[in-house]
Amino acid sequence: MIDDYARGDTTIAADTVWALEAHLEACAPCRSRLAASVATEAPDIAALVDTVRASLEPQLDAAVRAPSRRHLARSAPTWLTPVMAPWLAMTGAVTLVALLLDAVAAPTFLGDTSPVLPLAPVLPLFGVAASWSRRLDPAHELTASTARAGLPLLLRRTTAVLLVVVPGLLVGGWLTGTITAAQWLLPSLAFTSTALALGSVIGVTRAAVGLMAAWGAAVLVPAWVTGGVPPALRLLLQADRLPVWGLLLALATAAVIARRNTYPTL
Repeated sequence: MIDDYARGDTTIAADTVWALEAHLEACAPCRSRLAASVATEAPDIAALVDTVRASLEPQLDAAVRAPSRRHLARSAPTWLTPVMAPWLAMTGAVTLVALLLDAVAAPTFLGDTSPVLPLAPVLPLFGVAASWSRRLDPAHELTASTARAGLPLLLRRTTAVLLVVVPGLLVGGWLTGTITAAQWLLPSLAFTSTALALGSVIGVTRAAVGLMAAWGAAVLVPAWVTGGVPPALRLLLQADRLPVWGLLLALATAAVIARRNTYPTL
């Protein structure tokens, strides 16, 4: 049967061909017999295979010599999606504009408070909202069907967002001397973990957008309307409130761990 298959015998039934090919996938001895049979029964096919191998060998050698670049290209989509680039750029632009306003002119609508401070806790949510979005990721269906989809992939992409946003805020706060990491870093991590925890119930994008809307309604809108720092901002970002943010971070992290099996079905 292998000899007939190697010659391309058209009299073999289709179901027999299918069974033979399925067997060859799992049987190394029969694949060896097929290779020997092709060399004797179909020399033209053997010559074609040799020609293709000879033309591919230089490319294969080059691929082996430079594996790191190819590995990086393959692993990049597991950390960032192409659609996240404009979202991260927008987040960086918002941070830069706030820092420039703080450095060039004193903000009149926030008194002596840096305009970066009310924005910093929710800035990572812009990227988190885009990290696992069906509408924003054109390859979402393919990505969601992979074995590593779910919480591991979501955590990678969230980490990529934080690696972009947090250093920018740290450098900006250090250059301007207006805000310290203690004022916004813990609230920012608490918001991010809460978005992931709520995302296991209503979806990550909805959770992130909802938290941003709630923060804006409680802090940013009153600041703009009253022309001063809202009491809620002073209350929430005071140094003695950091244990509360830490507790929220711990509870949200525990919720993410407890509901880790729900993320592949988001």
